[in-house]
This record gives sequence, C-alpha cells and structure tokens, in this order.
Amino acid sequence: MTGFDTGGKNHPRPGRYRHFKGGEYEVLGVARHSEGLEDMVVYRPLYNDTGLWVRPLTMFIESVEHDGLTVPRFLLMEE
Repeated sequence: MTGFDTGGKNHPRPGRYRHFKGGEYEVLGVARHSEGLEDMVVYRPLYNDTGLWVRPLTMFIESVEHDGLTVPRFLLMEE
C-alpha cells in the first residue's frame, strides 16, 4: 500500500507514513508554493516536536536506493 491518491493526482493522502530510514511522520496534506506553484507535502515528525515541514511532492513520492534495494522514500503505514 503506497497511500497515494489515484484520482488523477499522485498526492499522498493524510495519514501516518514511515520514512525509509525508519522515522514516522504524519502527512497533513499537499500545499502549493506561492511563487513557483510547486506542490509541497506538509508533514510533521511523530518522534519529536520540531513543527511542520514541507517537501516537494516529486521528492516525497520518489523511490530511493537503500541497502541495495529500491524502496519508496515514504510508505503509508497500515491504519
């Protein structure tokens, strides 16, 4: 389960995600950058209180190489 919207846009749905390095995050939604109009994922770490963060959508949904495997950067956790 990837947790990405299949309704035309490849946006992650709100929920709890695991980063490929192990941290857990809550995705709150997708916002648009005011200047470049790039879609940005708004999320917060669940392991500390460092506030809200944004990451470009293209980077959030991409796969990365980790320990010789290609894995999603973020993966929706079962609810």
